Amino acid sequence: MNALLRTTGLAMALALCSVPAMAQSRDESLLVVVESGTNSLDIHAVGANPASYGVTWNIYDRLLTYGTKTLADGTLSYDYSNIKPELAESWAFTADDEITFKLRKDAKFHDGTPITAKDVKWSFDRMVAVGGFPTFQMKAGSLEKAEQFTALDDHTFKIKLLRKDKLTVPDLGVPVPIVLNSELVKKHTTEKDPWGLEWSKNNDAGGGAYRVESWKPGEQLVLVRFDEWKSGPLPKMKKIVIRDVPSSGNRRALVERGDVDLSFDLPPKDAQELAKGGKVKVAGAPIENSLWYAGMGVKQPPFDNVKVRQAVAYALPYQKIMDAVVYGRAIPMFGGPAQPSKAAWPQPSPYNTDIAKAKKLLAEAGFPNGFETVIHINQGVASLSEPMATLTQESLAQIGIKATINKVPGANWRAAMLKKDMPMFIDTFAGWLNYPDYYFFWGYHGQNAVFNVMSYQNPEMDKLIDASRFETDRAKYEEQVKGVVKIAWDDVPRAPLFQYYLDAAMGKKVQGYTYWFHRAIDFRSISKN
Repeated sequence: MNALLRTTGLAMALALCSVPAMAQSRDESLLVVVESGTNSLDIHAVGANPASYGVTWNIYDRLLTYGTKTLADGTLSYDYSNIKPELAESWAFTADDEITFKLRKDAKFHDGTPITAKDVKWSFDRMVAVGGFPTFQMKAGSLEKAEQFTALDDHTFKIKLLRKDKLTVPDLGVPVPIVLNSELVKKHTTEKDPWGLEWSKNNDAGGGAYRVESWKPGEQLVLVRFDEWKSGPLPKMKKIVIRDVPSSGNRRALVERGDVDLSFDLPPKDAQELAKGGKVKVAGAPIENSLWYAGMGVKQPPFDNVKVRQAVAYALPYQKIMDAVVYGRAIPMFGGPAQPSKAAWPQPSPYNTDIAKAKKLLAEAGFPNGFETVIHINQGVASLSEPMATLTQESLAQIGIKATINKVPGANWRAAMLKKDMPMFIDTFAGWLNYPDYYFFWGYHGQNAVFNVMSYQNPEMDKLIDASRFETDRAKYEEQVKGVVKIAWDDVPRAPLFQYYLDAAMGKKVQGYTYWFHRAIDFRSISKN
């Protein structure tokens, strides 16, 4: 096995170093390996996967961004409390219901075209019109109508607020509200595709710190620094090569030997062992507002029966998953008190492995002999999803549920989610903005957002979510959040498993790696000493 890894690793390193992108000195280039790469260059495209967040983050600018801070263990992290200018050099509330942004006058797109407020207006109009993920993300910050957005002149952009919303300004710094080269994209629109999504899915229309040099989906993405970028300090790395390497063993071998600079989103066992080994640096932090969970489609019989869902929740092998899959690189989200202990999310649910209770609930639901079902998993994160699914399959068998496992290719996972027809699935969701009500707005609200894969609807929960989003009284807010959490536990369309660590291993020369809420790498801050 070691010989195989050495041979494979050497071949991979040679392949990485032979591409034209690596003509630069290794000190000015970054070699990165990931389990599953992007399926889109535009986060707005239908079915764009999580890897697209990182591409979009680096090749496009937004009006605003976040500062950084150092955590107690020395890990660099984004700082939610420090919102900073990016494409907008300044912004101000010019009335109770207006925010005015002054744009940088020297900002350009990658083709040299000046960036103007007209591009910002067109980009924001696009986001609220295309539907799906980008539109829902904008709605989370009460950015809902094209009439809210005005280009006052070439370098002044105004947002009219529909209501007071604590998430409006923070929402402008997440990956979705990108500024596109509107005139370039318009050249590629059609009657069926008035916003040019099919073209921008495969082409760069940005003005961010990096531009796309080449992309082979499923294999490799090469970014090069845009030397005319003005929205921050010019990055140190001139070239970035991101290679898809599905084998966790190969990714580990490559970074451990120094054949690549960084391996991103490490499996927990590798993170634990590499940190102890000392050959490379390992940086990690719990992903805020995030959970891995076992989900159940509540419109798919028999999971439309709450007792069936509760039976599954009591049958899950929580501690086995903690021990054999995440190796302590996670915070358990099971075995908590029956009532929410605080107005926070995530927090441990009251469920724990109790096969006797699970059998009793299943019998009460009318399935004393169990049933057959399918557990769907994302093959793009197979190092986690596969062992979790196998352990779950074994545990469910103890209560008579015969489950088969369907492995969905990572590039197709978002499309599978959008169909919302999976009876059972194991997945993760992280709310970018660190508020409980934001998480539940995305994951549980009856308006059926992208990430409400369970098709769950509960009018009582919806009422509490809607109230908590705009509540200004702290005591009332806390009661509303606790109410939402309690309903989520009782109805259990998702059984929480754990809060995951996002880990990366890198050579000791690599500096500036920063944990971000969007679970992607910001290459702009990285350097080598």
